[in-house]
Amino acid sequence: MDENLTLSIDCGGLYLKSCVLDSSGTMHSKPNRIPTPYPLPPVTFVETIAEIASGLPKAYRATIGMPGMIRNGVVISTPHYITKSGPRTKIDLESAELWSGFDAQKAISTKLNVPTLVLNDAEVHGAGIITGSGYEVVITLGTGLGFAIFYGGKLTPHFELSHATVRRATTYDTWIGEQERKRLGTIFWSRRIKVLVEELRPVFKWDRLYIGGGNARLIRPIDLERMGDDVVIVPNTAGVAGGVRAWNLEHYYRV
Repeated sequence: MDENLTLSIDCGGLYLKSCVLDSSGTMHSKPNRIPTPYPLPPVTFVETIAEIASGLPKAYRATIGMPGMIRNGVVISTPHYITKSGPRTKIDLESAELWSGFDAQKAISTKLNVPTLVLNDAEVHGAGIITGSGYEVVITLGTGLGFAIFYGGKLTPHFELSHATVRRATTYDTWIGEQERKRLGTIFWSRRIKVLVEELRPVFKWDRLYIGGGNARLIRPIDLERMGDDVVIVPNTAGVAGGVRAWNLEHYYRV
């Protein structure tokens, strides 16, 4: 076991992306991606994480970023993993019950036999890109909307902006998610992201907004320019690279 290496796994609704990094963030394995298996009760999730780890260089700790409300490594809710076949499909009631209150951090740490940190995936993503100065907001665009806030380099308590209602009965998660991008087409979807930023700016008054996730690259340059200099597009690899820096984050909600 190399005491300089961290296993980082970015768990999305559609794919689980992983790699092993040293303390400087340099990759010591090729980035790997496998489809997220469904149905996905906690036991399957933990076994899948262990299977991924077994095929990579042995690390002395692990960072897991996953969608949903995570507090101190415990899953309060996770929108995709309680479904039968993945995002936007029917809810598997048995999986939903098993996930609620599941201590993912303890379970994965025990399975891998290494110290493990489990955070919301947008929080891990943000850890890899924030400067640590001022009020920094991170949104990730992929299957849905990820969201995290950092102030002075500290991670603030998480809340699920993606579940907020917008345009009557639609949530942000649906309004700008991948399924809606496909329906609208990238040009109109990109304009919608610009509208999203314009609507969120007076609410959060950030010093800087970072937009990441797999679909961030699809935002048109003209729309990005109109968003302003306080908005920055960041590479999707931050979701994995943040696995090292996440261990140095201070948390406002931890005692």
